[in-house]
This record gives sequence, C-alpha cells and structure tokens, in this order.
Amino acid sequence: MVIFVVLLLALFPYSIRQAHKAICNLQDPHHPLHVYYQPGDFIIGGIISHGAFLSTSATFMVEPPPELPEELVVVPKGYQHILALAFAVKEINECPHILPNITLGFHIYDSYTNAMKTYLATLILLSKLEKCVPNYICNIENNLTGVIGGVDSEISFYVATILDVYKIPQLIYGSAPVMNDKSPGLPFYQMAPQEALQYEAILSLLLHFRWTWIGVVAMDNDNGEKIVRTVVPLFSKNGICFAFIERIRNFSFITEFNGLLQQGAKIHDKIMSSKANVVVVYGEPYSMTTFRWLPYLSEHNDMTNNAKGKVWISTTQIEFTSNVYQRNWDSGIFNGTIAFEIHFSDPPGFHQYVEHRNPSNTDGDGFIRDFWQQAFDCVFPNITADKVEGNICTGEEKLENLPGSFFEMSMTGYSYSIHSAVYAMAHALHAMSTFRLRHRAMAYGRRVKNQNRLFWQLHHFLRSISFNNTAGDVVTFNQNGEIASSLDIINWIILPNQSFNRVRIGRMDPEAPPDQVFTIDKEVITWHSWFNKVQPLSACTESCQPGSSKKVKEGKPFCCYDCIPCPEGEISNQEDMNDCFKCSDENYPSREHDTCFPKGITFLSYEEPLGICLASFAISFAFITALVLGTFLKNHKTPIVKANNRNLTYTLLITLLLCFLSALLFIGQPKKMTCFLRQTAFGIIFSVAVSCVLAKTVTVILAFMATKPGSKMRKCVGKSLATTIVISCSLLQAGICTVWLAISPPFPDADKHSVAKEIILECNEGAVVMFYCVLSYMGLLAIISFTVAFLARKLPDIFNEAKFITFSMLVFCSVWVSFVPTYLSTKGKYMVAVEIFSILASSAGLFGCIFSPKCYIILLRSELNNRDYLKTLRM
Repeated sequence: MVIFVVLLLALFPYSIRQAHKAICNLQDPHHPLHVYYQPGDFIIGGIISHGAFLSTSATFMVEPPPELPEELVVVPKGYQHILALAFAVKEINECPHILPNITLGFHIYDSYTNAMKTYLATLILLSKLEKCVPNYICNIENNLTGVIGGVDSEISFYVATILDVYKIPQLIYGSAPVMNDKSPGLPFYQMAPQEALQYEAILSLLLHFRWTWIGVVAMDNDNGEKIVRTVVPLFSKNGICFAFIERIRNFSFITEFNGLLQQGAKIHDKIMSSKANVVVVYGEPYSMTTFRWLPYLSEHNDMTNNAKGKVWISTTQIEFTSNVYQRNWDSGIFNGTIAFEIHFSDPPGFHQYVEHRNPSNTDGDGFIRDFWQQAFDCVFPNITADKVEGNICTGEEKLENLPGSFFEMSMTGYSYSIHSAVYAMAHALHAMSTFRLRHRAMAYGRRVKNQNRLFWQLHHFLRSISFNNTAGDVVTFNQNGEIASSLDIINWIILPNQSFNRVRIGRMDPEAPPDQVFTIDKEVITWHSWFNKVQPLSACTESCQPGSSKKVKEGKPFCCYDCIPCPEGEISNQEDMNDCFKCSDENYPSREHDTCFPKGITFLSYEEPLGICLASFAISFAFITALVLGTFLKNHKTPIVKANNRNLTYTLLITLLLCFLSALLFIGQPKKMTCFLRQTAFGIIFSVAVSCVLAKTVTVILAFMATKPGSKMRKCVGKSLATTIVISCSLLQAGICTVWLAISPPFPDADKHSVAKEIILECNEGAVVMFYCVLSYMGLLAIISFTVAFLARKLPDIFNEAKFITFSMLVFCSVWVSFVPTYLSTKGKYMVAVEIFSILASSAGLFGCIFSPKCYIILLRSELNNRDYLKTLRM
C-alpha cells in the first residue's frame, strides 16, 4: 500500500505536466489566417488592418463556420504598414547603439476590422505563440513588450481594453479610442498628432480661403460623433456655417450592403446639389473605399452625368486607398483634394527594402501571398488543384507598377507612425535596460525569467523618451501620451490615367513662430477641373462689398444674409462686415460709403477770393475814412465842420476807421490773440461809434431847444455832455466785454461736425450768452439813436444831421437785424464772412449817411461852406 502511494505521488507531477501539455496543444478552431512572426529576445506585437471578410450575419443558432480565404477583401495599401514595422525592427537589430546584444522580434496579426477577431488576436499575443491560453505560460516564455495598433479608433479600443489588464504598453498609430465612463484612462500612446491640432489646421485652411459655407461627412461611429460635436461649435464660433452634416455608417455583413448604397445615393445627391463647394470628410484609414462609391451612386441620373466638382478636405486618418474591386474605378471626383497628413520623412533604405519584397524570399510573412494575388489580380498555382482560373502570379511582378491607391513605394503617414512607434519601444527598452544595469537589478544580454511581469515599468520610460529617428525627426510624447508632431498639407492630384500623386503645399507646425504656425502656398495647388483653374468660392451668400453690411436672413444660418447699403454718414471698409461705422471726426465717408477721406482744413483766409474781397473792402473803406478824416482836419475851421461838435466828428471818424480795420481780425487762421480780441474789439469800437452818433443827435436836439427864449437848456449844451454820453455808453460795453473775458473768453477751436467734408478752424465764443449781450447792448444803443434822430429829423437848422443820422441808424439796424438769422443759418467760414459783411455794411452805412453830404459840400460845393452864405440863408 505504501509502495502504491509512493508510486502515485511520483507519477502525479508527470500526469499534471501531460495534462498541461495536452491543454497547450489545443488549437483554436478559428485561428487567424494571417500572421507574420519573427523571433527575438523581445517581441513587439502588431495589430494591423490588412483586409476584411464579407460574410452573412450570424444567427447564433449554430457555431459560425470559419471564414475562407476566398471571402477576404484586401486593402493593398495596408500591407505597407506591415512592411514599416518589419523594416524598423530590421534597422534596430542592425544598429549597435540600440539594444546591443539583444534582438527584437515581432508578431503581427490582422484585425480584419472585426471586434471578435481583434480580441482573439490580442489574446493570442498575450499567450504562447499560436495558442490562445490567456494567463497561462507553457513551455517557453512570452516576451511581449508592447503592441502597436490599431489603425482606427474602434480596433484600438478593443486592443486597449485587454492590454489594460496586463499593463502592456500600446502604441496607437491611428485614431485614439473614444473614452467613456466605463473606460477611463486606458494606457496607450498616440503616434498621430492631437485631434485639436487637426481641427485648428482645418479651421485655419477654411479661414485662409474664406470658405464659410461647408459640408461635413463623417463616419457613423463614436469617433465620428465626437468629431461632429467638437467641430460644429468650434467652426461656428469662427464664422463657419454648415450646409449639411452627413454620417455614413459602416457595414459588416453583405445583407447591409443595399441599405448602404441607398443611403450613399441620398448623400451623394445632397452633396452635389449643395451650394457648398467645400466638403470636410472625417473618417478612418479605409473610409476612402466607401467614399469612392459616391460618384457611382445617385437617385438622379442627370446628377451623375453632370457632377460638379468639390474641394474635399480630409483628415490625417484618411488614406487614398482602394479595394481590389475598385481597381479601375474613376477617382476624378477627388482630384484636387486637400489632405492633412502626419509630417514625415521617408527613412533611408525603405524604398529599396520594399522594392526587393517578393513572395519567394519572405519567410514567416503570412500576409504577402493574399496581398500579392489581390494587388496584381493573379493567383498562385495550387499543387492540389488541377486547374487555375485567372492570371498566374510569377512573384516577379513589380510593386512600383501598382497604382497609388493600391500601394506606394514611399512611406505614408501611417507607416511612418508605425516606424516611429517601433523605435520608441526600442529606445524605451534600451533606457530601461541601461537603468537596470546601472542599478545592477538584473543582468541583460540574456533572457531572464518572468520578464513580462516587469514590462509595466516600460510606461515610465516611454513617457520620458526623446530621440531622433533615422529620418531625422524628433520623437517625444507629451504628458497626455500624444506624440509632438506637425501636419503636412497635401494636394492630391489624380491624373486621367488614375495615377496618384501627392504634392506638399503647406504645413501646420505648432512649434513654429506665431506667424508661421500655418503656412500654405496656394500657387501650387491643383483644383478640380470643374473650377477652371480658379480658386473655388464656398459661401452661402456672395460677399457683401465694402459700403454695405450684412443682415442675417430670418430662419437661416448666420452665413446666409442680405447686403444692405450703409446709412448716410457711415461706412464699411471690408467685405462681410456685420455693421457699418462712422468715420472719425477728422475724416468723412466717401460717396460709395467704403472708405474715409481726411477732411480738409478750412478757414476764411487771405488767399481765397472771398477773403481777398472782404479784406479789400475793409482796407478800401478804411482808406476812404482816413481821407475824409484828413479832409475834415484840413477844413476844421469851416462852418460845416464846426457846426456839429468838431471833436465828436473826429472821434466818430476814427471809430469808423477802426471798425473797418477790425474786420481784418476775422480773416486768417484763428489764433489765440485774434480770437481774444476780435469780438470784444468789434463790440467796444462799435459801441463807441454808436455812442458818438447818439451824442451828436442829443447835441442837435439840445442845441435847438436852447435857442428858444427863456430855455434852461443852455446850461446843458456843451462839449462835456457829448463826452459824457460817449464815455459812459462805451464804458458799459467795455464792462460787459471784461466780464466776458474773465468768465469764458473766446479761444481757437476746430468744428468737425458742421460741414461733412471740412474741419473748420474758428474761434469758439466761449460764453455765447455774453456774445449776444454785446450784440444786444449795441442794438439798444442803435435803437435809442435811431429814435432820437427820428424825433429830431425836422428841426429847422441848416446843418441839422438828425435826418442823416436817422437814415444811417436805419441802415445800421437793418443790417444787424438781418445778421442774426443769417449768421445762425450759415456754417463754417461763411459765418465769419456774414459777420465781416455786417461790420462793413453797418460801418459803411453810418459813414455814408452821415459824412457823404458833408463831403459833398466841402469838396464840391465849397461856396456853401462859408459864414456869409449862411447869413444870407438865415436872412
């Protein structure tokens, strides 16, 4: 019994090992058809989207059969992603400076753009090679250090959810997964530039070309919905409107194909019938295979035959690709597309590496045969088949002969991201090994058991790496695990023979100086032929030209508006202005209301005809007055000069002379002194003149009354009375002017509003009330003088001046009564001209009516100017 127990215990470990071995040998019934494996000390996993199976939907009643190779539809351009990973590993293994004495290997599976197959491929990577036994290691170690993939957001999400459990780094070379409440903070690194940079780049492009009326086409998935939610408010805030937003859904089964075509026909017709000439497309790498259906879909035949050209703007996620059945399809609709791509440089040696690729010399590459057959439309002979249908693949076909939508010999953005991801992984491994060697935690150069349990530490080194790759570009991650990169702006040129070229036309570089962040050379852009080589316009409404403003149409987007002319006095000097605005005070609007012109500086000057004329009149009258004064002085002993207070006559003549000369203060550019003097001098001088006239009139009346027998007026008649009247009346006006100058004196000013096109230099009267007080007082004196003279006009005296004074004061009052409304109704220099004219006219009226009769007698009828003749008249 004891012996039996001992034997049983001895055999128990062996039976367990055999049981484990049996379990390990179980093969998954639906193992992926394609795998590319290269051994190494460290293994980099790859999840590549190389093709997809077209199958019918599952019924869940029976186990679905495995897919057959005949059901596979390859997207040939995806094979370059595989080559980029293999090429990077080859370069690193040949480089003595990165991971010396350590070899990298890789293990690549196809996701087939399918959730179940992606999960399966990820689990296989985490298990023993070619066996799917998660969390179980049998026979050999699994050295998986990280996974590169996938190419779209959904595939990346499927991979990330599993790798997160094991803390295995994931380097995504396509769109980042859309996070939600159930998947916070998955540990992945994004090799593509940040989404925000793409949005900013597209917005800069739209604003640069002033495309404000656009359409948006996005894939109907979480990533497409996220993009729409982000783009619509961002673009709207910057003046971009949306003619349409369409979503194209993916299809997984053949039964959904007809529905997709019907939806595509409606989308196609909506795009082509829209006035929006610009369409922004957001999608995944192979979305272009879906978009290429659009030219062949329409519910209206005439729209297909007469399709308009559009400017397609694509994001970095979209590659110009074709399925094998789209080999000969016309791609002219996408000619002139402006695409954003990850900035990359073709690593040296990659072209030669691809050029020598051949199905006969690629051990371990399980992808190349199906790629080769579908890309070159041929089949490899099968030793089990008696007859082969179609062209025979020789293996000597040249990859450079494939159309650009199938395959490109130079790296694309995605391939470059994979290439950089491999180098990032290698540099992180190198940094970690150096760190451990320094601390002697473990010895490298040989494999150590359970290394995979330590690869979670790789995250620390990945976050901190910074290096120059073989293409010369710096690779580094920011704090969010996003690669610091820029975007190239590419113009797709599709020739009539369907050959495809990329032309780099600009760049979006966030690290550049502010004025060089977005650069584009629009001169090298090739537009769709429908635009006749002219830069396309895309606006809901033609731009409102300068001189008008926008008025949004009710119920329409803000980009749809009417153009209304600017109101009088306002302008708009740019296109599509929301509101007109007034010019500054120094400028005036043009007739077209589109610009402001500087106002001319104007004042009544001596150089202009009006100023010259008024100055000539003032000087002429002053000269005549001076001549009359000289004549009176010469004939001061004659009766006619002596008859009416000779000194008062001289004072009046001198005052009138000053009145004429005071008009000159109003001509010329207003200065501080001239503004200070001209109104006050005019008021005081005129008050003296009118006071003299009043004194002369009162003197005449008193003299007549004094001649009556027994009159007591003899005592009042004399020089002192006239002097008193003149001084008292003048002092009162001088007092008013003094108060004026003390309170608010006149000062030079510029009137910018009275005349539309001129700035009038003038004297601001300061206290306008005081100005009108001066005029009112002068008018009061004139009315008194007129009244007194009118009463004395019929007095019996040979040299009675009362009648002449009556006429002079009538002229004086008429001039100044008409002055007030005329002055208030004119503007600018013509106001000054009216005042000068009133000064000259009123002064000339006084001078002419009072002194012309006397001058006539003195100069022409001297016989009347003697005492004997006067006695004869009296007798």
